[in-house]
Amino acid sequence: MKDILKYKDFTGTVQFNADDEVFHGKIAGIDDLVTFEGVSVEELKNSFREAVEDYIEICKSIGKSPHKFYKGSFNVRVKPVIHKKAVLKSIELGLSLNQFVEQAIQYKLIGQNGN
Repeated sequence: MKDILKYKDFTGTVQFNADDEVFHGKIAGIDDLVTFEGVSVEELKNSFREAVEDYIEICKSIGKSPHKFYKGSFNVRVKPVIHKKAVLKSIELGLSLNQFVEQAIQYKLIGQNGN
C-alpha cells in the first residue's frame, strides 16, 4: 500500500504538492471532508492523527457516527467477457453471481489462507 496512512480504524489518503512542497491528505470513509497537511512525513502523520482525534470528538459531541454507512450494494463494471466468465463459473459452483463476487472480494481482502 502506498500513499495512505492508518490510525485507529481510519484511513487517510496522501498526496504531495511539489509547488508548495507540502504533503496533504484527507480522511477516507467518512461523510465529511476532513483534511490534514505537513511539510515533513512526521508532521503529516501527526496532523493526520490530530485530524482523526478532532473528527471523532466532533462526531461524539453532535451524536453522529464518524464512519460512513455502507449499504452493501454497488455497481461493478467489467469487460463483457469477464462478466460472462463470472456468470458461468458461478453457475458451475452453484452460487448466485452476487455470492460469487462477494467470495472473490473476500478472497482478495483476507487472502487465500484467511490472513
